[in-house]
This record gives sequence, C-alpha cells and structure tokens, in this order.
Amino acid sequence: MVLLGCTPKSRLTEQHDIFFGIGRDITDLTKDMYAFWPDSGGLHIDSWREVTLVNGYAVTIVPKAEAQPAIEKLFLLNLGGYRPGEFEEYHYKSLVVAKSMGMAIKIAKRTAFYKHYNFKGGESHIDEKYALDIDDMHKVEDILAPHLKALYSINITKAETGTEDELHIGYLKLKK
Repeated sequence: MVLLGCTPKSRLTEQHDIFFGIGRDITDLTKDMYAFWPDSGGLHIDSWREVTLVNGYAVTIVPKAEAQPAIEKLFLLNLGGYRPGEFEEYHYKSLVVAKSMGMAIKIAKRTAFYKHYNFKGGESHIDEKYALDIDDMHKVEDILAPHLKALYSINITKAETGTEDELHIGYLKLKK
C-alpha cells in the first residue's frame, strides 16, 4: 500500500492517491506505479506499508491457483473530515477486513478520526453508500492492476498473534 504524490501538469498543489501492488520490495512496484499514474511528473512516495496484518487478520498473497474461498475481504476506506475554522478537508486512509462493505463502514465509524474530525455542518463522511457519506471505498482485490489480478489472490485468515505493519513515512523520489 503506497501513498503516491505529485503535482500534475496544470495543477497548483500536490495531489495524492493510493496504490496497491505486489512485489518482493518497494522498488519492484515502480513500473506499475508509473502505469497507475501516467504523466505524473515528479511522482514520489509519501508513505508505504507492507500489508500483512489488518484488524486481527493475516493478509498474504498467493498464486491464483492456490486461492481459497474467503468470507472476509480487504477494504480500503478513504475517510474525509473537517475541523472548525480550518480551510481543509482532512483524509484518513484505513484498511479493514470485513465480510461486507456495510460491516467495514461500522468498523470505520469506531476510528478516532471519524469521531474527532466531525462537527455540525462539517460531518465526517464515507460517501453515499449505505446512507452514510464516505469519500472512497474499494475492495483491494478489485483495484489491483489487471496483470496482478490474473496471477495472484489475496488470502485472509484469522491471526492469533502478530505485530502491526510498519509504516514507512517520508518523501521518497521515484526514478523510472
């Protein structure tokens, strides 16, 4: 999971997007990141994480032929919220393992972000799905590049133990 940034041509401020890829290390993802955000001029990484553990579930990548049917799915939620008197919409990217989008939203509504970036007239949101207001929500398996979806599956199993994924935060310039 990579937070990409750049200032596209004809834009005044830096833009960001989330990219998911599959590789042995972050440098293996470079070609796919440029394909994901072509004509990006100055594409860089602002943060990334190897996704291995999400709310008590182990997340692994397996060859498509070894995929097991899973009830749980991995979701990316992009929560948006506001603070009084601040000219900004703040965002919080959250990964959730759940059986459905509705269950993922219930989990997201328990986050500190959802509770603290919320006031009358500037409610936190999760778009129009399920009568809530969320910016974006996706099943991660659906947003992988087509060539990766053809080869791999996301395997999700209940984890008895594990450590939180390390967040790698800071500017990293990409080279084609």
